[in-house]
Amino acid sequence: MLDLAQRLQADDRGAATTQLVLVVPAVLLMMLLTVQFALAWHGRHIAQYAAERGLAAARTKDSTAAAGQAQARRSLTQLGSRVLTGPAVTAERSREQATVTVRGNVMPVVPGLHLKVSGTASGAVERLTTPDGGTP
Repeated sequence: MLDLAQRLQADDRGAATTQLVLVVPAVLLMMLLTVQFALAWHGRHIAQYAAERGLAAARTKDSTAAAGQAQARRSLTQLGSRVLTGPAVTAERSREQATVTVRGNVMPVVPGLHLKVSGTASGAVERLTTPDGGTP
């Protein structure tokens, strides 16, 4: 009986190594995916912040879409572009509405996974009006 128990223990040799080879890469991939999606979340907040700053500049009285676009780019520069790579800023302004959109790619951590993020801010253009809603 003791001989059978010794043989069963001998057959388990290397099982820990096999488990380690299978489990460690899966755990590392899960950790890298967690970091990648946290960076995507952070990158989205960067894009949204820059878009809101650009909107604040574009919607003021006598401003232009180019001023909003320039402010959004300055905000991206101040924040640094390590997380949000290759950002593209677009700004539009009509007589009543201004919109600024910031798009970019998230710094890749997981090879082959390329995430894109964007932020958009839109609001009414500031203008003078009379109490009844007309223009002065």
